Amino acid sequence: MKKTKIILKDLAFFARHGLAEEEAKLGQRFKIDVLVELNDQAAYEKDNAENTVNYVAIYSVVQSIFENKRFNLIEACANAIASSLLEEFPAIENATVMVKKPSVPVDCICEYFAAEVTLCR
Repeated sequence: MKKTKIILKDLAFFARHGLAEEEAKLGQRFKIDVLVELNDQAAYEKDNAENTVNYVAIYSVVQSIFENKRFNLIEACANAIASSLLEEFPAIENATVMVKKPSVPVDCICEYFAAEVTLCR
């Protein structure tokens, strides 16, 4: 049994997501990790992009959702991306999306807060 994964790591976007009014006004940088597992329909052994899921197409879905819709919750954002990936690409068996928020409105020292969603067929 083979398991094939495609990983897009630390995709950076500027957006105005968040509950706080200041977050909506000022915006901030976010980072996103995407991991998708492919089913057996992805016959990449033929070394042809048409036989698998193109990671550029995955990026386009992520970018479109993240930049064109405003989310109060990063959980909702991660869920929207994962749902769209499953809808768009039948060869994706499951999708895990982590949205990382480096500049949180919390008095703390940290690398980021994050929400991760995994959706399966």
